[in-house]
Amino acid sequence: MSVDATDFKQAMRQCAGAVALVTVGAEHGTRTGLTVTSACSLSDSPPSLIVCVNRNASAHTRIREEGAFAINFLHEGHALLALTFSGQKGVNGDDRFAFGEWKRGATGAPVLIDAVAAFDCVLAQEFETRTHSIFVGEVRGVSHAATAAPLVYLRGHFHTPQEIRETISLGDLDARHLSWTDFS
Repeated sequence: MSVDATDFKQAMRQCAGAVALVTVGAEHGTRTGLTVTSACSLSDSPPSLIVCVNRNASAHTRIREEGAFAINFLHEGHALLALTFSGQKGVNGDDRFAFGEWKRGATGAPVLIDAVAAFDCVLAQEFETRTHSIFVGEVRGVSHAATAAPLVYLRGHFHTPQEIRETISLGDLDARHLSWTDFS
């Protein structure tokens, strides 16, 4: 059974995703990156994440060459940065780093200073599919800003969790106090 690509994309747009920049390149002039919603935690032993990167993206080859990358989760003030790294502003490669404040991580990868959370990773494993690679990164450095509101992509637009929360009714007050740890 085959699923239409357009239907698949429309269905995926209904699933909110945290917006992140995957960045790579230890030296000025060699840096590049892309905007993703395909990054998530894999394990805490050892601390690791996964990210799916299109094999046509400039960062794909660079991640393999460098053996390191950073995943920088964005906050509500980073929408323009997300568009810049997505290629929608006509800015490419190292020029994208003229926007935002960056530091060099332990692996050499560019880390966004004011990210909601940033993970500096070494490439531990790679799995290839027809169009993408799934990169597993073992975390070598981490930073986070507990008070920043994360940037979320949903239905073709950027949002904050507060905007999404205001459009739903939680009903039972007791349900509002449940956390993920209550279920695990």
